Amino acid sequence: MFSAFHLSRYRLSAFSLIATALTLAACNTLPSSPPVSTLPVAPEIASGYRTDLQTRHASKHMAAAANPLAAEAGRKMLRQGGSAIDAAIAMQAVLTLVEPQSSGIGGGALIVLWDGKAVRTYDGRETAPAGATEKLFLQADGKPMPFTQAQIGGRSVGTPGVLRALELAHQKNGRLPWAKLFEPAIELAEQGFAISPRLHQLIAADAFIQRSPDMAAYFLNADGSPKAIGTQLKNPALAAVFKRIAKEGPDALYKGPIANEIIAKVQGHANPGSLSLNDLQGYKAKERAPLCTDYKRWQVCGMPPPSSGGIAVAQILGTLQALESRHPRFALAPLKPLKTSKPAGIEPAPEAVHLIAEAERLAYADRAQYVADTDFVPVPVKGLIDPTYLTSRASLIGDRSMGQAKPGTPPGIRVAYAPDRSPLRISTSQVVAVDDEGGAVSMTTTVEAAFGSHLMVQGFLLNNQMTDFSFIPEENGQKVANRVEPGKRPRSSMAPTLIFDRQNGEFLATVGSPGGSQIIEYVAKSTIGLLDWNLDPQAAISLPNFGSRNGPTELERGQFSEELIQALKDKGHNVNEIDMTSGTQAIVQVKDAQGKAALAGGADPRREGEALGD
Repeated sequence: MFSAFHLSRYRLSAFSLIATALTLAACNTLPSSPPVSTLPVAPEIASGYRTDLQTRHASKHMAAAANPLAAEAGRKMLRQGGSAIDAAIAMQAVLTLVEPQSSGIGGGALIVLWDGKAVRTYDGRETAPAGATEKLFLQADGKPMPFTQAQIGGRSVGTPGVLRALELAHQKNGRLPWAKLFEPAIELAEQGFAISPRLHQLIAADAFIQRSPDMAAYFLNADGSPKAIGTQLKNPALAAVFKRIAKEGPDALYKGPIANEIIAKVQGHANPGSLSLNDLQGYKAKERAPLCTDYKRWQVCGMPPPSSGGIAVAQILGTLQALESRHPRFALAPLKPLKTSKPAGIEPAPEAVHLIAEAERLAYADRAQYVADTDFVPVPVKGLIDPTYLTSRASLIGDRSMGQAKPGTPPGIRVAYAPDRSPLRISTSQVVAVDDEGGAVSMTTTVEAAFGSHLMVQGFLLNNQMTDFSFIPEENGQKVANRVEPGKRPRSSMAPTLIFDRQNGEFLATVGSPGGSQIIEYVAKSTIGLLDWNLDPQAAISLPNFGSRNGPTELERGQFSEELIQALKDKGHNVNEIDMTSGTQAIVQVKDAQGKAALAGGADPRREGEALGD
């Protein structure tokens, strides 16, 4: 095992100790993609930054989620001998209840799993209804409709996929009975849970809740004000749904009275959608081949399309590796984070921000041009991550910012598409777990924007995942790869990731984050923090967020020194300080003082999560 992961409570690298302490205080003429960060960037509002977090340690197993009640449900399953996917299912059920704005059984998920022998991925991404057309989000004048007009109501609802994906993963990798995995969520739904500060803030910030009678009755007081922090919420309707799912499996949602109510809500809304019973009953989760690429001494595995996250993270890492190979002065390892007086206590070196942001510009340009559902679109996946291609892309990086990058011409292009210029506002969650037998999972799960479509069915919310498609189906006579098509999965930025020792194949880490199109930035930052800078997981997560989505260079508001900002401007960067509300979770395999395998975990200080283990 590599020393970069020898980060236990017994033996931390010198820098990791410092960092943890600080956290306490048309090929040749392809059109370019426009800046993204001028568009709405906050799928969920910022709700603070916790400065009291330390890496958690365990010797047997560990689970981490964006809410401590969910993390505890995961740990409970692990204590009973459950597998990593058992823990993930229990955490997802609880998140449906306690973090409804971000994910739930009315949404979708992408899962990357290590069973001790092989990496498996499960695609529970929502699909477009059979009645959907590529003009779904166009107004009568042919222009794309405003986002909220598209989001709120039945028009935006795709066929939910998370339960089918969890079912498929459990059939192959579960150890505990399916019904047991829903016990913590049922108990909480019946007995009640306290509204957290973050949930309260998101309720208070959402003007559309009061327009939904079901949501208003649940989240608001009689006078229309948001229920206070600490108010006990009970959800007997959702408890009953979970009991049916526990007994009948996912069929309880995809068939019968729950399915009928879903369709009635979607089709009966003033902004109706076309989701039908046939869509629900015909949905299938898919097991796909993982996307694994080499990065220096490690192997990094993520999701293939329709996720763009796996490809983009692989491109960013591969481009940086190629750059370092050609120009050793651009090596990342020496560019360790620096102490600051800001809340995080540390910030990345200016040169590191420059290099990573430039690599991200290139990846985001390709993402907008090429990536979509490979069941519908010929995506040049191998070409996009080809080392020779990435070496050519790395040659575009120099001492000054390139500004807006143009998409490249990777090997394997079969069709020329127009770029997708749509914003992403995904409201998402992340769970990770490692079990007693060394199995691991990273699952990113979502209802898309905060509170999804705002359609509530028996205590849970339906997604608005259709808005992840391009609103504009074509440009200048060229189709957009990510346009709406019946049965198609919309492109995602979700990037659940597993990391391995490339020499012996040993599992090293599970990581992932929510955050819309910024997910790629967050996962790349945390991965580089773990691997290149030898940070412990909490320090890697707490490190201020930064990057570029092929627009301005984005820096997490209030976390960067004036010296760093000026250094970037001197290199030609257009700097934009914004809220960057990640929700990263990570668990790393380490060694204790006796050389035995142990676990170290971290949770994002920007949300309410915890890493819990034994």
